[in-house]
Amino acid sequence: MTHAGEELPPLRIPVTRTLIVAGAIASRDYQDVHHDAEAARAKGSPDIFMNILTTNGLVGRYITDHFGPEARLRKVAIRLGVPNYPGDEMVLTGTVTEVSGRVAEVRVTGANDLGHHVTGTVTVELPESAQQSPEESA
Repeated sequence: MTHAGEELPPLRIPVTRTLIVAGAIASRDYQDVHHDAEAARAKGSPDIFMNILTTNGLVGRYITDHFGPEARLRKVAIRLGVPNYPGDEMVLTGTVTEVSGRVAEVRVTGANDLGHHVTGTVTVELPESAQQSPEESA
């Protein structure tokens, strides 16, 4: 059963050039800084970097990997920090901050060697099997 204070196991994601470019294309984000290293450098970045929609998808994956395929994301509220560059590893961690019936709020952080890439909260509707028993909610 899910409870406030529960720590989700970390998820380590290798940030590859392919992941960055594929995520940008899949989300129809054609900004050159997500696929053209020369253009990214011309704009002051050392390399291409991950877009927010890819990060959003990875945060969603992290939550549904933990709670199962029947879990439903109800709200994802994230903020980007430092970029994810090719060769980085992003480590997602999470803590359940609140549970009300079958709805849980999870504080999520994704960090790389530069610091926090993403921080925020996800509200998730848990599957029937994760519902608290009356004894646990008392």
